[in-house]
Amino acid sequence: DAHPVLIITVTFWSLVWKGLALWQAVGRHERNWFIALLILNTLGILEIIYLFFVLPRRVISTTSAPESEKIS
Repeated sequence: DAHPVLIITVTFWSLVWKGLALWQAVGRHERNWFIALLILNTLGILEIIYLFFVLPRRVISTTSAPESEKIS
């Protein structure tokens, strides 16, 4: 017998992280991440990795312009 409060808590936890990660993946047109996040159920672990480690790297790499394009 699984404790109903535990099941509800884990479900809510997973849905919150999944929703945030899917929202970001859709907004950034990252189809492969969207599919992986949608299909894999990792209790929020993959979603947290995507939100806190993958997303910041992509934002930094896409927002920094090469030195030749920077205005002094």
